[in-house]
Amino acid sequence: MPKWEIWLRGIAAAAISGAANGAVNGFCAMGIAPDRFNLQAQFHNTLLLVGISAAFGALLGLALYLKQSPLPPNGVSQ
Repeated sequence: MPKWEIWLRGIAAAAISGAANGAVNGFCAMGIAPDRFNLQAQFHNTLLLVGISAAFGALLGLALYLKQSPLPPNGVSQ
């Protein structure tokens, strides 16, 4: 597998991991403020918080990966 493909897979894995972590954190809000974030009347607020948390988590994961590996490694791999 070429090195740039490994690098791209790393980027995808970092974004997915960050998004999953953000989504879990968003759902944790139901335990902190169940009157505002729940799966019934305020479901829209819950989904909005989960989506925003997932997006920022993905951006953070991506930024941290790019800090570690800013560009694909040079050269052609076998």
